[in-house]
Amino acid sequence: MSAFLSPDELKTLTDLLYLWTGMTFGESKRYYIERRFADRLKRSGSADARAYLARLGIDAAERQALINAFTINETYFFREDHQLRALADQILPEIVQTKRPGDLIRIWSLPCSTGDEAYSIAIWLLEHWPMVDAYNVEIVGSDIDTAAVGAAREGRYAARALAKLPESLVERYFEPEHRHQRKIIDDLRESVQFTVTNLVDPAAAAAQGRFDVVLCRNLLIYFDDASRRVAADTLYDRLHPGGFLLLGHSESMSRITDRFDFVRLDDAIVYRRP
Repeated sequence: MSAFLSPDELKTLTDLLYLWTGMTFGESKRYYIERRFADRLKRSGSADARAYLARLGIDAAERQALINAFTINETYFFREDHQLRALADQILPEIVQTKRPGDLIRIWSLPCSTGDEAYSIAIWLLEHWPMVDAYNVEIVGSDIDTAAVGAAREGRYAARALAKLPESLVERYFEPEHRHQRKIIDDLRESVQFTVTNLVDPAAAAAQGRFDVVLCRNLLIYFDDASRRVAADTLYDRLHPGGFLLLGHSESMSRITDRFDFVRLDDAIVYRRP
């Protein structure tokens, strides 16, 4: 079974992926595209590329499986930990200025991939924010990839994902190794929520409610200008006034929209909804 895509088939596929995810794929990524497409073609049992592309219009489960195949899940614990320092040392102390003890603080990790970042936030706050028990801190991780969200809920990680964690924290927050993986302890796993959502679908994102802090790191680099503008508006709408947005180190909201205030902290550059 050939996975070769004609120019028209490639364009149809990449147009669909763009419509569903906001991510751009083109001729320069043909090998990457065809390798993943070939796997879904084989698994679905479709006769050829044309039949498979037609199937996507009526088979929601296969459409989601294709989306999962094209998402990028490069992540690990304590990635860009300078932002976690900024969260505990400056951002949350600023946010609680307008809250009372016991009030809800909501933090959104998007895309959360396999949950490494969302759990990292929880661990960092438990270790580094003395006021963590004084407030009702709710951490939500969301991703368009249903398989990644399932893995996040399961909370099992191999050594590579844990490489940046001090051994003392691995011992404190993970069960003993089993089959070359360690599982997040139940208390921590149950304290983080995981949901499926799509940043370029404002209605789907709105279902998550509003947040005091959003970490949306290393996603906008896969979008074109139009998708970035949609994403920026969605992120703005999902933040409470005065809420903070953290992007990846190579991303800049200032190049996309002027709706956010630029904030330079000791350990990070962040954005704030006025």
